[in-house]
Amino acid sequence: MPTEDLKPASSLEGSGDALSENATEPKTTDTEASKPSWASDPAPDGGITAWLVVLGSWCSLFCTFGWINSVGIFQSYYETDLLRQYSSSTIAWIPSLQIFFMFAMGPIVGSLYDRFGPRHLILGGSLIHVFGLMMASISKEYYQVLLSQGVCSAMGVCAVFQPSMTAIPSWFDKKRGAAYGIVATGSSLGGVIFPIMVSRLIGQIGYGWTMRVAAFLILILLSIAALTVRSRVPPRPSTMSKETLLKPFSEIKMLLVILGFLFLTFGVFIPIDYIVVQAMSAGMNQNLAEYLISMLNAASLFGRMSAGISSDKVGHYNVLIGACVLAGILVLALWIPAASNAAIIVFACTFGFASGAYVSLANALIVKISPFPEIGYRTGLLFLFSSFGGLTTNPIAGAILQHDGGSYTGMKIFAGVFLLAGSMAILAARLHHTGLVIKAKF
Repeated sequence: MPTEDLKPASSLEGSGDALSENATEPKTTDTEASKPSWASDPAPDGGITAWLVVLGSWCSLFCTFGWINSVGIFQSYYETDLLRQYSSSTIAWIPSLQIFFMFAMGPIVGSLYDRFGPRHLILGGSLIHVFGLMMASISKEYYQVLLSQGVCSAMGVCAVFQPSMTAIPSWFDKKRGAAYGIVATGSSLGGVIFPIMVSRLIGQIGYGWTMRVAAFLILILLSIAALTVRSRVPPRPSTMSKETLLKPFSEIKMLLVILGFLFLTFGVFIPIDYIVVQAMSAGMNQNLAEYLISMLNAASLFGRMSAGISSDKVGHYNVLIGACVLAGILVLALWIPAASNAAIIVFACTFGFASGAYVSLANALIVKISPFPEIGYRTGLLFLFSSFGGLTTNPIAGAILQHDGGSYTGMKIFAGVFLLAGSMAILAARLHHTGLVIKAKF
């Protein structure tokens, strides 16, 4: 059995990795002033409370990343109906701002998590998320949709999904990847249900009531999350020292992981946001095209689950690198020439499966190289820098589309290249830790 699986939860490293450079770092006064009671006990890796945390986190991911994963259906609806007078690249700022604010608030939310725990953040974030959707339901103008759905709702999403994901490591160690995989299926199932629900209900009850129905469903599920998600690690009321705040920027592995996820974000959201309109431009019937996002997310459900489970055996970094390389190859080799309905559907399903690791293993990578008391803050840093990819990806893709006269080839190349570049940066972080050891579990 690998050494890392035998380390107790009391290790300064979230993953218990004895080889990590952080294992020899000097102790900081704000984390080591007193030995917390949880430090002497290993993570339970199960039990009613732990699995209730998984349930609540699953509900959170369903309502947050699951909602964000359905933005492709809104891109299509806004282009053809509510905001049809605006260009594709202008409308693309709505989902781009959603992704940006979902990630950009990361360091703030992470620091608040480290200081106060997850419950108050989830309660506040739930109210902000639902309020934003309610305001979107009465929006008629572009700026109104931009502020309500692109900004307000997305800020609530960040305050819900990040604490839910960050709470998992304190309850699971050897089964951490599996727990993350189960939780991440919530975002996949949300990405299946929301697009179908939205596309069907808009035609029956209109855009306004469709958004309200979605908001009420989200409110119910997030109430479950607020009642069940908790951290086994007590909050740390004191603020972080300047040294602690700046330290991640001096760690090569941390910088490589941040760079890698920035590049991956540039690539992974383009198929999610543009596959519907690209399929319709290729001649696919609109009714069938609207199911592509659901197909992609249904396949992603299995991808996220299998990535989480296999990463406990193979290594979190190894699984994510392989999955994202595959996703990049699929974009370049399958999506670029895809012109028939069958080819586009096959791409949607295979890309959904391969890209599942992007969501399910993001937090696990940070836990692997970070001190436990700083996981919230460091995860927030990862999301902050990824947010700049989320902010600019869709407008860049829309600009490429307009520059190429409506051809999607350049946009697809852009997505595929950044997926491969991000995978290489994560691989560099892995090699920095393990050296040229091909079979190393990391």
